[in-house]
Amino acid sequence: LGIGYGLGTLVGDVGDIPYAAFVAPGLMATAAMNGALFESTFNLFFKLKYAKTFDAILATPLGPSDIAVGEVSWALTRGLLYAVAFLVVMLLLGLVLSPWGILMVPGALLIGLAAASIGMAATTFMRKWQDFDLVTVVTMPLFLFSGTFFPISVYPDWLATIVEFTPLYRGVHMLRAFSTGEVDVVVLFDIAYLSALGLIGVAITARRLRRLLLR
Repeated sequence: LGIGYGLGTLVGDVGDIPYAAFVAPGLMATAAMNGALFESTFNLFFKLKYAKTFDAILATPLGPSDIAVGEVSWALTRGLLYAVAFLVVMLLLGLVLSPWGILMVPGALLIGLAAASIGMAATTFMRKWQDFDLVTVVTMPLFLFSGTFFPISVYPDWLATIVEFTPLYRGVHMLRAFSTGEVDVVVLFDIAYLSALGLIGVAITARRLRRLLLR
């Protein structure tokens, strides 16, 4: 309400859509990323370093790959709750402009998959709580400059090109396309990009957990 309608009264329309309808998918993508990321970093670090949860799990027939998939799945559950809540609010406020909007939920899950798997992979390299300051160092610029609040066309060409290859921008672009109905072939690239990040992250996490827990 504050950003979409408060600030939106000063900004006006972005292209041919109201500012609230422009910014809402960006905030939804950010919420999905943060929900999955924090679950797969802080909580995973505690279970790995202090609670020794994974050591107990490995006493069962489960292996490191099962742990990686299970942790990502749980992080996606949290991301799903965030996404559904956001979509309900957007529907109530009339900010979903196309029937394609229903695809925002699986789209948000895809964003969560990429965030959770990369976050988990990074967490396996962290040694102390202070290392998590790096999470904020990465996520805050992504939140502010990934097309969440304004089109990246305002950037110089070289900077816009860099932003286009960041995971949150790809997620924002995908959800905004579904919300507004402006779905094009670039959305397929968004899906492939985020899926690849998710698979790479899970593979790295499984390998790192095997090295940390089975040495």
